[in-house]
Order: sequence, then structure tokens, then C-alpha cells
Amino acid sequence: MRKLAVLVFQTLDGVMQAPSQPEEDMSGGFTYGGWAGQYWNDVMEQVSQEAMAQPYDLLLGRQTYTLFAAHFASLNNDNPIARQLNNAKKYVVTSTEEPLKWPHSVKISGNIVDYIIQLKKQSGLLLQVHGSWQLIQTLLANQLVDELRLWTFPVIVGSGKRLFTEGSPAQQFHLLRSKVGESGVLMHFYQKHGDNNTTGEIE
Repeated sequence: MRKLAVLVFQTLDGVMQAPSQPEEDMSGGFTYGGWAGQYWNDVMEQVSQEAMAQPYDLLLGRQTYTLFAAHFASLNNDNPIARQLNNAKKYVVTSTEEPLKWPHSVKISGNIVDYIIQLKKQSGLLLQVHGSWQLIQTLLANQLVDELRLWTFPVIVGSGKRLFTEGSPAQQFHLLRSKVGESGVLMHFYQKHGDNNTTGEIE
């Protein structure tokens, strides 16, 4: 049985839309894209060490996949994050017929929930979800998330796509790890209540 962890960058008011680039996701008239910019290098170093050091597979929505592929697929594997992402197996939720050109990519379509349930039943590496707001809403609604790995930035944008939307099902998690970065970004790892490995380091 493999676990599924969601990795999210969010503002103080819970918005996860377009943290890295102004044009990353402008849907809904969102104009605050790139809100994590001044904290990016500090946080990505921590993400690499805390959440991406061990082997994993990726589960991504099509928009996030396209964004990642455009940036990382062309980078030299001397870059540790690029090496991790390029070598990971990538399960991509998409309804388009366009081929997936990033190596080690597998297309998921049809009944997404059933596919992911079966994927989790297999033995294998941790499944990590990055970005992919719409996919995360489906995973939360069907209680398929085993771990939340959240980075909360000292920024308020007032509107945008939030990690937890009205109507999200009630679920209980407990804190595994907590750190404060030099830039003031808070890292919190939560595990779904009832899962094994409940002890963690809090700093």
C-alpha cells in the first residue's frame, strides 16, 4: 500500500494559485501570480531537503505537468530538483490526446478516482502531488490524501484558488514536522489520523 502526499505552497489566507510566476495561472482574473517570488530560493532548498530527497513518483494535473515539463525537462541533471523530477515516474491526469513528451510519463483518464485508489493499493514509492489545484480538490473530496506537506508564506492576496474550499469533507490530521525558514515561511507536515508512523520531529 503506497501513501499519497500533497505538497502545497499557500499564502496566509490559504491561496495556492500561481505562486511562482505572474502568468502561471490567471484563471478567474487572478492578478497576484508570483507572490512567492522573494522567498523562492530559500523555500526550494528546504523542499528539496525535507520533502524530495527520497525517491518518489509524481501525480500531477495537466496544467502543472505542462508547467514543470517546460522548466525542468531541459535542465541538466546537475540541478538536484531537476534530476529528481526528471527521473520520477509521472502519472498525469489529462483529458487531452496530446502526447506526454517528458520521459517516464503515464496518462490517466476516465475514472480518475478508481485509478488512483488502485494505484495506492500497489506496492511502490510515495506518490507526491505538486500544485494541481483541481486534482487536489478531487483527492480531498474522496479522502485519498495521507499526508499534507504545507509551506505557508507571509503573504495575503485576498482572492484566488484556496487549498481548502467550502464543502471539503471533515478529516483529522496530526502534526509530524514543523519548521520556520530563514525567510519566515512556515513548513508543516501533517499525517492523516489513524495512519502508522505517527511520531515525528518538531523543530
